Amino acid sequence: MLTKRIIPCLDIKDGRTVKGVNFVDLRDAGDPVALGKQYAELGADELVFLDISATQEKRRTMHDMVLKVAEQVNIPFTVGGGISSVEDVDDLLHCGADKVSINSSAVKRPELINELSAKFGSQCIVVAIDAKQIEGEWFVHLAGGTIPTNIKLFDWAKEVEERGAGEILFTSMNHDGTKNGFANEALAKLSSLVNIPIIASGGAGTIQHFADTFTIGKADAALAASVFHFGEIPILELKNQLKNKGLAVRL
Repeated sequence: MLTKRIIPCLDIKDGRTVKGVNFVDLRDAGDPVALGKQYAELGADELVFLDISATQEKRRTMHDMVLKVAEQVNIPFTVGGGISSVEDVDDLLHCGADKVSINSSAVKRPELINELSAKFGSQCIVVAIDAKQIEGEWFVHLAGGTIPTNIKLFDWAKEVEERGAGEILFTSMNHDGTKNGFANEALAKLSSLVNIPIIASGGAGTIQHFADTFTIGKADAALAASVFHFGEIPILELKNQLKNKGLAVRL
């Protein structure tokens, strides 16, 4: 049985970790390199670093930070934000990232997924999908959730798998930062439609929420930010309780 992964997410803006609610009202959560090192030591399975304003500001993800993280962290980590070419990915992997996450650039030019998968292997290509439920239908949003599209979540998820994505990181904008639980109904549907791992994001508030997203939502991994950044849920306690509930986790 594959173990369920616990992944702290560090949203980076101006070199600092930030966290908001529904993608807005950001507040400072600390130094990303120090936080990443701490999470690795505390039992996180992987880390995700997202430069949340890179696409809007039309610049590349901070390579210096990636180099520092690679020096300090001994678990796999994914980097995203402003990645739009084979050269961008090559640079980040050389800096020490294990995977890259693409979002807006993949929607604007879907062939990028094929190119990256062919060049680097699907195992290091994560397609992040930020989606919002509007009148019962889930629609993809771009540029840190600021630009709505007419693209439907489930259609796009199937396409990115076909194009060679190795994982999907699905963030529910409706649930982000609310601490009311993950979008388990949408996650379960995603899981039934694609054969690649799904990372659940948006809505973690309690240990039960993690258990629910693994059982009801069928997620392969759960990503969270504020509950870890502000010390509300210790990772080791989370994993122990998940194990006690019969879920396979790495301790």
